[in-house]
Amino acid sequence: MSELPPFIQNLALILAVVAGVSILFKFLKQPVVLAYIISGIILSFFITEESVGYEEIETWAEIGIIFLLFGLGLEFSFKKLFKVGLTILIAALFSVVCMIGLGYITGILFGWTNMASLFLGGMLCMSSTMIIIKVFEDLKLTNKHFAGIVLGMLIIEDLVAVLLMVLLSTIATANKFEGMTLIISMCKLVAFLLFWFIFGTYLFPTLLRKAKRFLNDELLLIISIACCLGMVYLATFMGFSSALGAFIMGSILAETIDAERIERLILPIKNFFGVIFFVSVGLMIHVTNLGNLIVPILIISLVVVSGRVIFATAGVLLSGQNLKTSIFAGFSLTQIGEFSYIIAGLGITYGVMDKSLYQIIVSVSILTSSLTPYLIKLANPTNSFLEKHLPQKWQKFLNKDASGSRPVSEDSLWKKLLKNMIITVLSYYFISIIFVYFALHYGTPFVLEWIPGMWGLVLCTVIIFIVLAPLMRNILFTNEHSVEFVKLWKAAKINRGPIIFTIIIRTLMCGGLILFVLFSLFQKKIVILIAITIVLLIVLILSKHLRTFSRKITERFKLNLNEKENYIESKSPVSAGFKNHVMDRDLHMADFIILPYYSIIGKSLKELKFRQFFGVHIVTIVRGEYKINIPKGDERIYPNDHIIVLGTDMQMELFQQRLEDKRQKFLQKEKVENAPEIVMKQIEIYENSYLIGKTVRESGIQDNFNCLLIGVERDNSSMTEPDLELILEKNDILWIVGENENILKIQSL
Repeated sequence: MSELPPFIQNLALILAVVAGVSILFKFLKQPVVLAYIISGIILSFFITEESVGYEEIETWAEIGIIFLLFGLGLEFSFKKLFKVGLTILIAALFSVVCMIGLGYITGILFGWTNMASLFLGGMLCMSSTMIIIKVFEDLKLTNKHFAGIVLGMLIIEDLVAVLLMVLLSTIATANKFEGMTLIISMCKLVAFLLFWFIFGTYLFPTLLRKAKRFLNDELLLIISIACCLGMVYLATFMGFSSALGAFIMGSILAETIDAERIERLILPIKNFFGVIFFVSVGLMIHVTNLGNLIVPILIISLVVVSGRVIFATAGVLLSGQNLKTSIFAGFSLTQIGEFSYIIAGLGITYGVMDKSLYQIIVSVSILTSSLTPYLIKLANPTNSFLEKHLPQKWQKFLNKDASGSRPVSEDSLWKKLLKNMIITVLSYYFISIIFVYFALHYGTPFVLEWIPGMWGLVLCTVIIFIVLAPLMRNILFTNEHSVEFVKLWKAAKINRGPIIFTIIIRTLMCGGLILFVLFSLFQKKIVILIAITIVLLIVLILSKHLRTFSRKITERFKLNLNEKENYIESKSPVSAGFKNHVMDRDLHMADFIILPYYSIIGKSLKELKFRQFFGVHIVTIVRGEYKINIPKGDERIYPNDHIIVLGTDMQMELFQQRLEDKRQKFLQKEKVENAPEIVMKQIEIYENSYLIGKTVRESGIQDNFNCLLIGVERDNSSMTEPDLELILEKNDILWIVGENENILKIQSL
C-alpha cells in the first residue's frame, strides 16, 4: 500500500482548520482573510519549518502571491489610474509619503536598522483593499461619496506598492541607498511597465478577439494562466519579482472585454492558492514569542491607526474635499494588509530584517483589520464633535472648496492638442527605444553569428528600420488630422509657427534615433551617416504604403485601448461623461435594485414623490434589456428594476435608509411569521361532520382555512380536481394540501 505524501496530509489539515475557523469568522462578521491568518497561527503548533512537506507549502504560497497579484491586476487597469483625478492622486500620495516617513521614524525609535525601518515605512503606507471592500459591503457604504474616494486612493496605493517592491528590493540587494542604482532601477521598471502596457494593449485584445469563437471557458482559463506565468518568467528574467509580472499581466488583460470573464474563471484558483498564502503568513507567527513583542505590536498599531486617520484625512482635505468626507475617508484607511506581508517577506528573503518584525506586522494587520468596522463607525461622532467645537472660521475654511458647485471649464485647443501629442509621441518613441536596445544588444550579435561582416550589419539595419518605420511615421504625423490641429492651423497664422516647431522636434527625435542605430552598427564617417538618416526620413515622410500601414497600427491600438471602455459604455445606463459632469458638481449617481418585497413596487413615480421627499432625481430605470431614460411621472416601479438615482451624499443616504427600513421590516416579519412546510393529508368525513351536505365551494376549505382540496375518494372511486359544486357526503375521504395546523382545524370539524 503506497504511503500518502506528507504535503497532502498537511494540505488536508490546513483546509480542515481553515473551513472551521472561516465559519466562525463568518458568524462573527469578520473578514475571512483574518480567518486564514488565524488558521495559520493555529496550525503553527502542528506544522513547523522542520516538518516534512513545509517547503511545498512555501512553494504553493508563492503561487498564491502570483494569483493574488494577477487578480489584483485584473481589477486594477492602468486606465483607471489615469482617471482617478488629481484630487485622489494628491490625497493618496500625501498619505503614503507621510506614512513611510512615520514608519521609518518609528523603526529608528525602536532601535532598528535604517533598512528595517525603511521596510517598516513601506509596510505601513498601504491599506488593505480586500478588507475595506468587505467592510464597505457589510456596512452598506459602497454608494457613499467618500467610498469612491477611498477606492480611488487604493488604486494609487496598489501601484505604489508595486513600485515599492522593486525599489526596496533594489536597496536591500545593495544593502545601501545609492541614488544612481535607484534611478537605473526606476528607469528599468518604468520601461518594463510602459513597454508591456503599449505592446500588450496592441497584442492581447487583438488575439482574444480573433480567437473569440474558439474560446470556451476552459481554453480561456488555460490561456490566461499561461500569459500570467509567462509574464512572471519575463519579470524574473529582467530582475523583477514574480509578483510584479503577475500584476502587469493582470492589468493588461484588464483592458480587454473578456476581463470580467477571466476574473470569474480565475477566482476559484486565486481563492484556493490565496488561502495557502495567508495560512503561510500565519504559520510564521509563533504565539509563544508574542508576549515579548506585545509592546511594539500595540505601539505600531496605534501608529497605523492614528497616522492613517490624520494623514489620510489631511490628504483628502488638501485635495479639496470637505471635512466630513475627509474624516470618513481617513477612518476607512486604518489598517494594513496583503502588500505588507509581501514586502515583509522580501525583507526576510534579503536578510535586512528579523523574523520578529514579520510577526509584529502580521499581528498589527490582524488587530487593525479587526478594528476597521468600529473605526469607520467612529467617523460620524468625530465629525459631529468637530462641527460643534471647531470655530466657524475654521469650518468655513476647511469646507470652502466643497461648498456649492464647481464650474467646469473647457480645455483649450492647444492644451488638448499638446496633451494628446505628448502622450502619443512619448509612447511610440519609448517603445522604439526599447526595441532598439534589444535589437542592438541581443538581435545583432545573433544575426552576426550566422552572417558576419557587412552583409550581416546591413540585414540588421533593414530589419530594425522595417520595425521602426511605422512607429516613427506615427511620431512624425501624430494628430495631423485631429480637430484641434486643423482648427489651430486655420484659425490664425500665429499658430502655425509653434505647430511647425513641434514637427521639427519630432523629426529631430526620429532622426537622432536612426543616426544612433547607424552609428552603433557601422561607426563610419558621421557625414555619410547623416546623409543616410536624411534619406530614410524622406522615405518615412513620402511613402504612401507606410502611411497606410502606420495609420492601421494607430487605429488598432486605439480600438484595443478603448474596447472595454466602449463596451461598458454601451451597456451602461448613463454615459461616463455625464457621470463626471455631475461629480464635478458634488453630485453622484447610485444604482438601486428594487427587491420584490419593497413597498414602492407597483406605485408610480408621481405617487412616490422621490424628488419632493428626498431631493433625488430618477435619471434612468433599467428593466431587463430596456432602458427608460428620464422616466415620466406615470411610470411605475416593478420588481428587479434598477433605478439610477442622482443626488447629493445626504440625499442618497436618506433614500437608501428608506429602502433599508422596508427591507428590515420584511426580514423581521419573515422571521416572526416563518411559514411551516406544506403537507398533504387525507381526512375522512364522519357522521355529524360540519362538511356533510356542503359543496366544495361552501366548505370554506380554501377561503377559510387556506388549504387546497385536490381529490375525493367515494365508494372505491377517486375524483381528482373535484368540481366546486360537488356535494360532500358521509364517509368521503378528502385529500387536502396545506399547512399542518390548518388541516388539523378542518379535521376538528
